[in-house]
Amino acid sequence: MSEIELPKLRGEHLFTAKFNVATPTILENTPYGTRIIAGINGGTFEGPKMNGTVAPIPAGDWILIRNDGTWQMDVRLTLVTDDNHHILMTYRGVRHGPQEVLDRLAKSEPVDPSEYYFRNTPWFETGSDKYDWLNRIVAVATGHRFPEGPVYKVYEIL
Repeated sequence: MSEIELPKLRGEHLFTAKFNVATPTILENTPYGTRIIAGINGGTFEGPKMNGTVAPIPAGDWILIRNDGTWQMDVRLTLVTDDNHHILMTYRGVRHGPQEVLDRLAKSEPVDPSEYYFRNTPWFETGSDKYDWLNRIVAVATGHRFPEGPVYKVYEIL
């Protein structure tokens, strides 16, 4: 087989999202680890291609803290653009780092985002003609956790 030059990954910033998270329910000692279930009470997103809010309808984060300390996120929420289009955003992701850093995060102490790994892979679904392009992209996000909720920079992979 001959060598072929494949495209290099490049990203374009879509938006930065800030989510407000409700007090979670914690299920300890499940067969898979500790499960944290938290509602998302709203939030905002702003970027070069779209801006808006997180709908105050059912939305949530189902986190699994694995035995190795890694957090696996499974999130579903609805974005409402400032021009009133609805977009389902789902994502899975991981957060891990040195235990000392994770302990500081758990205590809501300041932590530099470079001290731990926090990434996710958003998928979008919409019936909007204007935002139909979201149905056909791959996106990734980097994250940081603040006491009131996470902040993500979401990028389209070109």
